Amino acid sequence: MQLTASDPTSAAFRDRVDAEIDAYLTRLTGRLESVSPALTQLTRVARDLSSGGKRLRPAFAYWGFVAAAGDRQAPDGLWQAIAAIELLHVGVLIHDDVLDDADTRRGRPAAHRQFEDWHRSQHGVGDPAEFGRAMAVLLGDQLLVWSGELAETSALDSAAWQAARGYWHAVRTEVNSGQVLDLCAQYQVGAPPQTSAEQLAAKVLEEKTSRYTVQRPVQFGAAAGGASSEVLAGLAEYGLALGRAFQLRDDLLGVFAGEDETGKPAAGDLREGKRTVLLARVLDAADPGDRDLLTAMLGRADLTDAEIDRARSIIQGSGAVAAIEHIVAADHAKAVAALDGIAISSAGRTALVELARQCVERRS
Repeated sequence: MQLTASDPTSAAFRDRVDAEIDAYLTRLTGRLESVSPALTQLTRVARDLSSGGKRLRPAFAYWGFVAAAGDRQAPDGLWQAIAAIELLHVGVLIHDDVLDDADTRRGRPAAHRQFEDWHRSQHGVGDPAEFGRAMAVLLGDQLLVWSGELAETSALDSAAWQAARGYWHAVRTEVNSGQVLDLCAQYQVGAPPQTSAEQLAAKVLEEKTSRYTVQRPVQFGAAAGGASSEVLAGLAEYGLALGRAFQLRDDLLGVFAGEDETGKPAAGDLREGKRTVLLARVLDAADPGDRDLLTAMLGRADLTDAEIDRARSIIQGSGAVAAIEHIVAADHAKAVAALDGIAISSAGRTALVELARQCVERRS
């Protein structure tokens, strides 16, 4: 299959990742059905929520491989391994939606809502919402297990897997650590003394997004492609800077984007009380009255449109939005500059530069 570096998340690329996920879930469905038809609900929901993603993490892994391997053809095993990265992501999103009590994901009902509906259709006993949450947690757990199985049984040759597997294991620990830190920040528990809200948010951002979304996937692919220690170090710098920019853009979208753009509820970060770098800056800069008003709104799922408009006005008026945009631009420039100092293929460089642009200019 011929892919174009200037279009690194092309339909052809996404279709190949989708095909690997579909084939694996089909095999799993057969195994589960032989135990009980009830278990096939797990792969049904997993298949639904695996559809429609941007496939950024697999893209960073694939083009990291190309950056290191040059003209060498990507083996089938690499496609299986990068599909595993996407399955890991779906599991993380399902857990995230349970924690946030979110209704939608990628424009579809969140996993726990789908399991609620299944409970009702089966005329089950007990609380459908409790059943839905419990089932979603179990599906998220299964996807973490299944993604590991798919990665470790991929057809990557042993030398490539040995070189890359450390990044696979690291990313699974780091994203969960980021989730824990995010929850602690939201509930203001466990922070070291004299740590500011922005410092806490920045640490969450690094663990939950920078490493997970960009740094580890691109290093995984590059390591599988035979990258040198110098290339892996340069890609680490690229990944951390770009991952920061990606999440800061997400922080802005989490306040200002509509559900039609993100597939998630509008102003979701306000409703969920997310302690992002953006909100930390706003609360630090706003006058006391606005600070108190905004703080009282955080974490309220029942915010009215008028209250959301008022919150957005406070955030805009604080100057924090302009400051975050400045950081996004600086981190984007830093990420691209990191590629200039390492010996990677022309196609890999083109694709990674374009992926960086997509990360900072996105609207969803």
